[in-house]
Amino acid sequence: MTETGAVAEALGELRAEPGGAEVTIAELVVIGARTLAAEKRAQRHANDVLLADLADRIRAGGPALGDPAAADEVRRAGWARPA
Repeated sequence: MTETGAVAEALGELRAEPGGAEVTIAELVVIGARTLAAEKRAQRHANDVLLADLADRIRAGGPALGDPAAADEVRRAGWARPA
C-alpha cells in the first residue's frame, strides 16, 4: 500500500506511539471498518429520532409545524425577496 497524504500522516502518528509500529494493515482495516459502521449506525439512529419527532408533530397537528399564515404569504408572493 502506498502511503501518501493523510495515510502517511496517520501512520506516522501511530508509529510514533509505543508499540505502534507493530500494528498491521489488517488490524487498521478492521478497526476502521468497525468505527465507520458504528458512526453510520449512530447517524441513522439520530435521523430516525428526528423523523419520529417530526411524525409526532405532524400527527399532533399543532403550531409546532410553523406559521400557516407565513406559509400562505410565501405561496402568494413567491420565494424571492424584494431588491
